[in-house]
Amino acid sequence: MQSFFDLNPQSLETFCREQDLPRFAADQLVDWVYDKGVAEPEAMTNLSKTARTRIAESLRFLTGSIAAHQVAGDGTQKLLISWNHATGTSAGQTECVMIPTEERRTACISSQVGCPVGCRFCASGLGGVEGNLTAGRIVEQVFRLTHLDGVGRITNLVFMGMGEPLANFAAVTSAIRTLNAPWGFGISARKITISTVGLPAAIRKLADFDLPVTLALSLHAPNDELRRQLIPWAEYATIAELLDACGEYFARTGREVTLEYLLLRRVNDRVEHAEELAQVARTLRANVNLIRYNEVKSLPFDRPTTADVHAFQEVLRKRRVNAHLRASRGRDISAACGQLRHERRD
Repeated sequence: MQSFFDLNPQSLETFCREQDLPRFAADQLVDWVYDKGVAEPEAMTNLSKTARTRIAESLRFLTGSIAAHQVAGDGTQKLLISWNHATGTSAGQTECVMIPTEERRTACISSQVGCPVGCRFCASGLGGVEGNLTAGRIVEQVFRLTHLDGVGRITNLVFMGMGEPLANFAAVTSAIRTLNAPWGFGISARKITISTVGLPAAIRKLADFDLPVTLALSLHAPNDELRRQLIPWAEYATIAELLDACGEYFARTGREVTLEYLLLRRVNDRVEHAEELAQVARTLRANVNLIRYNEVKSLPFDRPTTADVHAFQEVLRKRRVNAHLRASRGRDISAACGQLRHERRD
């Protein structure tokens, strides 16, 4: 049985032809799901009864189930989705988050079940990676977030949930086409961000992608020695190699790169770390996005103090680095990557 969210209008036409349905049924399906938000064939009333029956028997719409739904005091909503194999057996769980502000609705979505990177401070990689999400299951996360109460249209999208998106390159880029397409979710490519721990070859490959997405490099340390302590995959590429790949990405796409830096108390949040980071950042056309750590149960890291965060940011700004402090959202619902899945497993 095929998954609806893995298909585009052309492949839906093929599906309809194979099911002996009229070609325009493909357009009707797209309209019902993406415009009307209806994912139950029996509710698609302008399709014939025969068409609805054949579609229900041959096409899956929602392939996961909601295992948990949390709403924070600031309006952030988080879903834990259980994915099922075609046989009905479990295929693991992933998280996605909707973060609202006055101007935007941002979806933070996952690309893998678990994560292969194993960052020491992150709950996503505890237990390793269990598998890749299909393009359809990536898109399905956005569909589910869109139709939560009070959400409406998603305006921004970040691949900053569970998994390393560039390690699932084909599915992620295929999903982005649907999320960007006018017939799909219509999210501007410039408002779609791929966050990666750093795979130089994949970064260069992304530069050939025809949609102008934003690249964010999860740096989290200003030198290779500390980065290797925090991020096991840092053994495979130095900061210099990553910056070279990011520089090539900017040169070929004209898209400024974001450097993400998670502040861990007394680990990487000292003034001397900020001085080093300023030197790194000024070698590249980039913004620095500072993120205060959300504590994870069982992991030995603490959230930095407000004073230390502002002192860190001030060092960067004095060195003429464009440094922003990301607002902490959803702390009361364990909104950081992998936290909800991790806590429900304990």
